[in-house]
Amino acid sequence: MKEINLRDYYPFYTNDLTVEVPDEVADLLREYALLEEAYRIRTYRYKAFYSLDYDGNIERDIALSQPSLLEVMEQRRMTSLLYKGLATLSEKQYKRIYAHYFLGMSIAEIAKADNCAFMSVKESIERGLKRLEKFFEENL
Repeated sequence: MKEINLRDYYPFYTNDLTVEVPDEVADLLREYALLEEAYRIRTYRYKAFYSLDYDGNIERDIALSQPSLLEVMEQRRMTSLLYKGLATLSEKQYKRIYAHYFLGMSIAEIAKADNCAFMSVKESIERGLKRLEKFFEENL
């Protein structure tokens, strides 16, 4: 049996009041306290302590916001242009750029999958990006 102070768990207690509880209950209360403190630290570290309820209906406005027709057409145009630009690359450059930027693979992972050197993959991606940049300059 362990003794706990109820003042630690109930803020309305003004005086110390200790009670004996089974070990399992004390361990569970300690675990919850640690989890709560970890959550508090995480929200502070990632600045997640702002509420979306700041203004009336902000959550609804974000969930129901629809892009305008102009935004949809511009997004389709840019997507089409991107895929046309990727089609101008060599097959290796296309696969490596796609794996790195779309699939989120690191250059080391791509090099391991292609069974080649790290610098080879890095240079291939850089050359492909330069070709894409030229393509976009010509077509925008």
